[in-house]
Amino acid sequence: MSDQFLDVEEEQPVDEVGIESILNQLLDLMATAKSMPLSSSVMVSREEVTSLVQSALECLPDELRQARWLLREREEFMAERSRDAEALMDEVRAQAEHMVQRTEIVRQANSVAQRILDDANEEARALRHQAEDFVDTKLAGMEIVLDRLTRTVQAGRARLAAPLVEAATEDEGSGTEEDGFFDQDQR
Repeated sequence: MSDQFLDVEEEQPVDEVGIESILNQLLDLMATAKSMPLSSSVMVSREEVTSLVQSALECLPDELRQARWLLREREEFMAERSRDAEALMDEVRAQAEHMVQRTEIVRQANSVAQRILDDANEEARALRHQAEDFVDTKLAGMEIVLDRLTRTVQAGRARLAAPLVEAATEDEGSGTEEDGFFDQDQR
């Protein structure tokens, strides 16, 4: 494993590192890998790459759990606001029963209760949008990192495939046709 990855593991647990950081480490590992002699291909440690990908997979459920927690918090907030509104409506109904002759008070109470319900619904919408924005931001970040990683892997595979095709065509054209093998002394 690289010293850079070990330092991050020693400083922070995987949960605090985050999937984006792990994927950035993976990209850095690919970018700073040593080149193979006489080739544009690079050598990377299978253990390092596997470890980084495994760490990313372990972080993924945590980030999804955080998004679910935000949604649950929003639902609990909505339920609490709904209970508050119901309690207020019950209080208004009780007051209205005592003051039937004063219809203006009942109208004002209904107006206040409706305003509270509207405020609660607006706050709930805002929380839902925040949760959706949070999840969308995280997913967009992962999409960008994974797209870069895919392009890097495809470019690496293309570079690996090109020397193999050239070597195969050179092997077919070399040697003598008479005896079926190449004699280095014969010209």
